[in-house]
Amino acid sequence: MSEPAAVSDFAEQHVAAFNAAVMAGDFAAFLDGFTDDAVIRFENVPGAGSLEYSGRPAYQAAYAEQPPDDQLEIAGTVEHQGSDVIIPFAWRRDPGSRGIMRLTRRDEGISKLTVTFL
Repeated sequence: MSEPAAVSDFAEQHVAAFNAAVMAGDFAAFLDGFTDDAVIRFENVPGAGSLEYSGRPAYQAAYAEQPPDDQLEIAGTVEHQGSDVIIPFAWRRDPGSRGIMRLTRRDEGISKLTVTFL
């Protein structure tokens, strides 16, 4: 996935899947795109600092217990560094609240997602 169009398409598909999950209130299909051993980490979370969930049971529980309630927009240039895709984003309800998603991909799915709130 080294071509800019493929990277951009992947980013758009990831954000669309996330937004569909928020709308449905169900993150099961979204999380199916992650590997069983994936690590999902959130940095600079307001009021919580850093949170990390390792493995399917942990991240499924985290999304079930505290599901995101706002959708995202891609808010800048999507970058590709090695096996990572970096997606700058803004929340739809509060476009001033921004962050960066760094996704690491393997053939079987996303193996790491780090969301850094700015």
